[in-house]
Amino acid sequence: MSSSLIKEDAPLKSEPPQPKPVFGLAITALVVTVIGVAIVSFAAYLLADYNNNNLLSLVVGAIFVLGSLYPVLPTLKAFRDGGKRSSLLSEKKLVPARLASAAGREEAFIGTGYAAAAIIVGVALTAALTNKDSGIAFRYFTLSAWQKAFPEMIAGFWLNIWVSVVSIVLVLFFGLVLAVMRMLPGRAGAPLRLIATVYCDVFRAVPAIVVILLIVFGTPLAVPALKVPVVFLGILALTLTYSAYVAEVYRAGLSSIHPSQSAAARSLGLSYGQTLRKVLIPQAVRRVIPPLLNDFISLQKDTALLSVAAILDTVYVAQLWQTKLFNLSPITLAALFFILATLPQARFVDWLIDRDASRKAGG
Repeated sequence: MSSSLIKEDAPLKSEPPQPKPVFGLAITALVVTVIGVAIVSFAAYLLADYNNNNLLSLVVGAIFVLGSLYPVLPTLKAFRDGGKRSSLLSEKKLVPARLASAAGREEAFIGTGYAAAAIIVGVALTAALTNKDSGIAFRYFTLSAWQKAFPEMIAGFWLNIWVSVVSIVLVLFFGLVLAVMRMLPGRAGAPLRLIATVYCDVFRAVPAIVVILLIVFGTPLAVPALKVPVVFLGILALTLTYSAYVAEVYRAGLSSIHPSQSAAARSLGLSYGQTLRKVLIPQAVRRVIPPLLNDFISLQKDTALLSVAAILDTVYVAQLWQTKLFNLSPITLAALFFILATLPQARFVDWLIDRDASRKAGG
């Protein structure tokens, strides 16, 4: 009885699933590619017209159009693999047909992805170059305005770099002091722990621009006898603000060290200060380098806030030129300066994170 039930309930044999079709995706990729090429070509025409058909604009436009044609290659491969899939299926070669289907669908997705990117770039360029005399390109990317403002703005940007470097050095030291204060053990360290906690809470809550206004404008009024250049007051304001953030990064790194490290050091006769200096801090610093660099990138960008105190950094100079030219291109140039300075640091942080992940993964 039971054996007959088993036979009746046993699943019926079915044919293996067929390979997924390719031609539909390939046609989609082709359509998106055609649209992308058309939009980019129109944008290239607008670019050449905006620059009065000079050689550079024609070359750049041609490069954009040629780049938009790249999706044609994977799209053609998708059609080829789709045809191969059909012929293999007709010969009952199921496994090779599946491989051809997978390869074709992958090529179709690649073509669609690159074509979609071309459409995005083309739409952005078209929007920027439309309305030649008062559009986005004219208001934000006028080359003549860049040429006029560049000498003074690059001098101001060196001030931003100098302020960020000095502030970083001070923040590294002061942030570590705050982190150690927050981790002092026992009742003896309770008052210092409280002071460090209140400091970090306050300066993480108050915007950096408010701190700059209070320090730069308030210090000369509160202490008239203190004759300090205003740029040093700006450095002090940035240091006070970012020390609170960096202290938390340090504290997270110190807390991530296993307690056995501290216990082993103390068992060997090291004092609490020696344990911090020789065992815990060296390990913690290596772990917190990527988040520290992220905070320093933010600090470098926030040096632009010094412009509210009339410090002649690149943003303040850009504002002067913008007022003089009635054009926002100098502001865009200031943004470009910060982008060029920040991108290498961001990629370096990514490299450090990938290297650390690779080490943890064993290679």
